[in-house]
Amino acid sequence: MRYYLDTNILIFTFFSEDKTDKLSNETMDILSDYGNLFYTSSVCMGELLHLYKSNHIEFKKSNIKNAQKILDAIRDADIKIMPVTENHLHTYANLEIEYDRHNDPNDHLIIAQSISDKIPVISSDRKFKLYENQGLKLVLNKR
Repeated sequence: MRYYLDTNILIFTFFSEDKTDKLSNETMDILSDYGNLFYTSSVCMGELLHLYKSNHIEFKKSNIKNAQKILDAIRDADIKIMPVTENHLHTYANLEIEYDRHNDPNDHLIIAQSISDKIPVISSDRKFKLYENQGLKLVLNKR
């Protein structure tokens, strides 16, 4: 099966010291299944690089010493970075945004990309559930 990985899942999976307290059993099972294919949005990578470069996250136990190493780690894990396309933007244009409860434009693009590509997204963000009625297939990483 194919899955998109949200930014928080990338951080927990590849750059956290202890995965077991951050990833649910369901998420761990999905990530450890060699039959699954994993993708992430270029939006997630932009967020991840920004968080690192602005010192909002630190990779203590990994060999990440610069932003380029983040890209190398994602590539080495066989996660394909998917660009946002015009088709995704059409889905985004039609997405009914829950602004009063969820006002993150990056998340909205990630959600639109997942809906458009018909690929479930794994995320710890409970606000993603607001979009399941619009076609989002969500695997909620319950921590």
